[in-house]
Amino acid sequence: MLDLDIAKLSALSPFELKDQLAAAASSDAERLMLNAGRGNPNFLAMLPRHAFLSVGEFAMQEAGRSYAYLDSGFGGLPEARGIVQRFEAYAMHRPGSEGVNFLRKAIAYVKDQLGLDRDAFLFEMVAAFLGCNYPTPPRMLTHMEEIVKAYLVQEMFGAVPSNGDFSLFATEGGTAAMTYIFQSLAVNRLIRPGDKIALATPIFSPYLEIPALAEYDLDVVDVRMDGHDDWQLPDAEMAKLLDPAVKVFCLVNPSNPPSTRLSSATLDALARLVSTARPDLIIVTDDVYGTFADDFVSVFARCPRNTLCVYSFSKFFGATGWRLGTIALHHDNVLDAALAALSTDEKALLARRYGSLTTEPDTLRFIDRLVADSRAVALNHTAGLSVPQQLQMGLFALNGLMDREGRYKTAAKQLIRKRYQTLYRSMGVDVGHGPNDVNYYTLIDLQELAGKIYGTAFERWFVQRDLGIRFLFRLAEETGVVLLPGNGFEVVDTSARVSLANLTEIEYASIGKFTRQVLDEYFKDFTESVAVPAGV
Repeated sequence: MLDLDIAKLSALSPFELKDQLAAAASSDAERLMLNAGRGNPNFLAMLPRHAFLSVGEFAMQEAGRSYAYLDSGFGGLPEARGIVQRFEAYAMHRPGSEGVNFLRKAIAYVKDQLGLDRDAFLFEMVAAFLGCNYPTPPRMLTHMEEIVKAYLVQEMFGAVPSNGDFSLFATEGGTAAMTYIFQSLAVNRLIRPGDKIALATPIFSPYLEIPALAEYDLDVVDVRMDGHDDWQLPDAEMAKLLDPAVKVFCLVNPSNPPSTRLSSATLDALARLVSTARPDLIIVTDDVYGTFADDFVSVFARCPRNTLCVYSFSKFFGATGWRLGTIALHHDNVLDAALAALSTDEKALLARRYGSLTTEPDTLRFIDRLVADSRAVALNHTAGLSVPQQLQMGLFALNGLMDREGRYKTAAKQLIRKRYQTLYRSMGVDVGHGPNDVNYYTLIDLQELAGKIYGTAFERWFVQRDLGIRFLFRLAEETGVVLLPGNGFEVVDTSARVSLANLTEIEYASIGKFTRQVLDEYFKDFTESVAVPAGV
């Protein structure tokens, strides 16, 4: 067994600790390492990628029309006029192409359902693939924004009617969105050192780590989800948001790692709190896993004026390497209201910051400040997510919008939920599926598992010895299985996070079997230490 410095290891981010666990798991060269520590899916959406390649082939033909006479490898900017007609001629020669057929449907869809001009839409896609212009507008391409907005309304609002229009900022994944939000909140004096920020815990570990950075120095208020009540927010915990010193409330919904969506009752309670007692509260909701949930409704839909919504295409479409994310903000929002309420001196400082962008910097919206701040203001004119990335994002969104029977979504949900059942069955545990369960991750409560299988005395022994990280290293060293510690996500119970997205079903069966094997070994240690018969 490895000699472990538990105090030092406990201070690491779970994603940094993962590397040490992986090293322990790799100690046996003859053994396959099973790394369920990261949420990178091993499945992906094929059809919108076929469409991307088809746009590319057509775009190259369009570019070649301009300077064909030079015969020197030159291309030029495509021509917008008549581009759909030329595409139809191109498509006639590719009747069996999945990508081309997808694009023909998309051209019809955006005209019929979104009211977009077909030529302008196709021209934007072709120019985006070629990547021959800066992102214009920098915040997001015009047609791609309308398409992604429609997708978010479909996926984030459920049966809740959309209350007013909103804008999007296309970002380099959800992680860039988080970075930009904290940065702009700080530089615009909406959060200041010593202010309170509330976090719905357990939560994705960077939300725990960013507020502690010297440039923010925020006082974290722990608003704890109840693991015995389907990981919802009890009234007593939500009451912490009544404190006016709490400036921002961050949550991941569905949660990470419990992987449970907020219930209708919890959303109702939060909406009441915001509308009555805390109309000034800024909410940041990270909804990357919402598309894996049944009947999902975002806080962005229920508390539209207060909420910044972060969404990433990475997980649902298997696109972590594409780095595709968005920040959504309603036009009527508390952030712009807070900017308007700043003191004269603070407005003067910010006017100097943004004065090169507009003659009326006081009126610059928060979402546009996000864009400018992402490029140190001075480079605002070259800001924005690369346009080929925006094209793929738009195609992913169209895939979701045009999949009227939800075949891809159904298959994705069935895949991860089957893995969930297999994992627990292999541990010898029966599990059900509740209405709020998502199952992209699962949080194995090791101490609860110990008590369920071997009784309360063993559970107490397990907890008293604080075996969480030791358990994970023993599991990695003996079996090659890598899981992340729950305490790195602010989980109270001794636990381990398992990603159900990145391995095969047979491998999850092995993880369940090996987890039970190590737990059995600890029970043997327990029986020897207390000298009682096994099974007591």
